[in-house]
Amino acid sequence: DDHAAIEATVRDYVDGWYAGDAERMERALHPDLAKRSMRTLPNGSEYLDTASASNMVAYTTMGFSKGKLPEGYVNQVTILETTEKMAMAKSIAPEFIDYIHLAKTAEGWKIVNVLWEPVEQ
Repeated sequence: DDHAAIEATVRDYVDGWYAGDAERMERALHPDLAKRSMRTLPNGSEYLDTASASNMVAYTTMGFSKGKLPEGYVNQVTILETTEKMAMAKSIAPEFIDYIHLAKTAEGWKIVNVLWEPVEQ
């Protein structure tokens, strides 16, 4: 079922991030992933920060957010829209909100684009 496969892919991405599980992260991502966030420099100018699939796998391996998932917290995953070959999902985690575009490939559902921002604390 596509719905379950899409959710599993998003969970590999977000839960793999918090577990420091690079294998799960890599499994979720299309090799041409573009993960982006609008950032602001101290002088007030803005820029679009971009990470690739290889960046995300490396950051996960380094454990950037490993152990930061509060006990009992379940990352929220909502599938917003699906077609035969595309899907859009939203993930809310302790630190980040992600809007996620997925594509159905021969290897299954893969994340191709992510636009994210920090959760306001």
